[in-house]
Amino acid sequence: MEITVKQMMQIEENGHQMGFFRKLMMENAGAATVRHIVERFSDLKSKKVIIFAGLGNNGGDAFVVARHLTGFGCQPTVILLGHPDKIKTEEARSNWKILEKMNSVNLVLASETSGLTNSAEIIIDGILGTGISGTIREPYSSAIDVINQSHAFKVAVDVPSGLDPDTGLVNDKCVKADITITFHKIKIGMPKGQDMCGKIFVEKIGIPPEAEIGVL
Repeated sequence: MEITVKQMMQIEENGHQMGFFRKLMMENAGAATVRHIVERFSDLKSKKVIIFAGLGNNGGDAFVVARHLTGFGCQPTVILLGHPDKIKTEEARSNWKILEKMNSVNLVLASETSGLTNSAEIIIDGILGTGISGTIREPYSSAIDVINQSHAFKVAVDVPSGLDPDTGLVNDKCVKADITITFHKIKIGMPKGQDMCGKIFVEKIGIPPEAEIGVL
């Protein structure tokens, strides 16, 4: 079954109200994404992994991805597209604060992106997620260009940045992913945007089925 972004937000809110907090959803989403990367790449110790993160919960998912990757000997670089003070949600902020205490993760603020992706073998897109409308602003716009110019294997977290998950349309520009890991249920427009999503995997992140009551 396919769902809209609005339905997904309501399901998340219902789950949160039940006590299955957004922070847990974020943890499970990041962990599920890393499982796909680990299955695909046996030796992550030797891989150069770059993670692009926005200031919303898609970025929060990406912070969790970075932390889980270090457990496999990887030392990822996280490029935050903005200032840490502007991270929008409590759950994303708390996951960023953990990364700040980790020497195994290289943190970079957006002003320094040029050249960082040159030898990247894996790029994670955690820039915009489902919160996309209209023209993409800087520094997001340049980050999408940099990702698309890279020959790395590209993993989109939830939705490729720039794709409208309700329509499958690209309004401005979009990350062209090799695989997209989306959560709970596939968003209704994603099959139409398959050329941008690549292979789509739907991962459960622990949201109780009861959270769907009255929404679906």
